Amino acid sequence: MTKPSGTPIATSKPSKLIRKPEAQEAPSVAKEAKIEEEIPSEVQEQVVEETIADTQEEKVELTIEKKLVALYNLQQVHSQIDKIRIIRGELPLEVQDLEDEIVGLETRVDNFIQETLNLEKSITDKKNVIKDSQALIKKYEDQQMNVRNNREYDSITKEIEYQNLDIQVNEKKIREFNQMLDLKKLEIENLQKSLQERKNDLEIKRSELQDIIAETEKEEQDLVRLSEDGKKYIEDRLLTAYTRIRKNARNGLAVVQIERDACGGCFNKIPPQHQLDIRMHKKIIVCEYCGRILVDDGIVNMTH
Repeated sequence: MTKPSGTPIATSKPSKLIRKPEAQEAPSVAKEAKIEEEIPSEVQEQVVEETIADTQEEKVELTIEKKLVALYNLQQVHSQIDKIRIIRGELPLEVQDLEDEIVGLETRVDNFIQETLNLEKSITDKKNVIKDSQALIKKYEDQQMNVRNNREYDSITKEIEYQNLDIQVNEKKIREFNQMLDLKKLEIENLQKSLQERKNDLEIKRSELQDIIAETEKEEQDLVRLSEDGKKYIEDRLLTAYTRIRKNARNGLAVVQIERDACGGCFNKIPPQHQLDIRMHKKIIVCEYCGRILVDDGIVNMTH
């Protein structure tokens, strides 16, 4: 059977089904999921712990490094203060010695004055005793005129002799006291002269010291204030150790730089391993000979 010529014959072909792509995960998420599937949970935990440990170690290193920088800065400030005080020389000590000597002289003068007062009192007491003895002698002499027998006369005579002896003893004591009194007064006079000379010397030394202090006072005050600010960045335990080392060190250096592979304080050689540890800034290292805290060029350069 033929179709009309004007009508085309429809040929049926199978239609292609367009399949919607399913929502795909982001590549990174998928990759991470795949990695998580491949890596056991124990290994993942270990990686996390190591990462945390590395971060903490980095923080410790930075903290130690900052402590070393703060200590070195503090040492530089204190060294400048020491230089200013060295300019004054021995004047502060001389002033202190003169002040102590003056106090000692004044004490000796006061003691001698008290001794002279005691001697004068003793002389007065002895004179009063002599007066009493003389009054008794006069009384006994009057009684001798009215005695009834030789026995009473002899007894009164002995009393008069005793009082005369007592007068002689007290007169001797008075002469001794007067001699001692003269020596004490002479000693007081010499001490007072020395005291006045020392006071004059003290005024001169104080004047010289005040002139020097006036020239450097502002700079020293600024440095002292700077050192107090610097101490705020150093923990108490470390600051106490620094102060102790600085006090025991002859030149006041508690933090020193390595110079030519040796300690900058005592100049003893430092082993290579210790030098490496110092450069790593992982812990504070002290010289095994003098106990000073050691720093390398890296710390020094950070302070400039």
